[in-house]
Amino acid sequence: METTRRRRTTISLPDYMLTDLAGEARRRKTTISKLLEDFVEPVLYKPNAETLEAIEEARSGVEMPVVDTSSYDAFVKSIMQ
Repeated sequence: METTRRRRTTISLPDYMLTDLAGEARRRKTTISKLLEDFVEPVLYKPNAETLEAIEEARSGVEMPVVDTSSYDAFVKSIMQ
C-alpha cells in the first residue's frame, strides 16, 4: 500500500454542512477527512484521453478477442491474429 504524506489543514464550512458531513461519514463508516478526499480527488485527477477511450471501449460491450495464456507460443499466436 502506498504511503502518502498528509498535512493538516483548516477549512471553514457552515455548521449545517459540517453536521451533514459528520453524519455521512458515520453512515459510510469513514472519517470526514477521507470523505472529503474521496469527493475532491475526481475533480483534481481526471483520466487522460487514452484512459477515457479505453473506458468507453470497455463499456461498449464489444467483445475483444480472447488471449490464450496457456503457453508463450499460444499467447503470441493469439495476440497476432
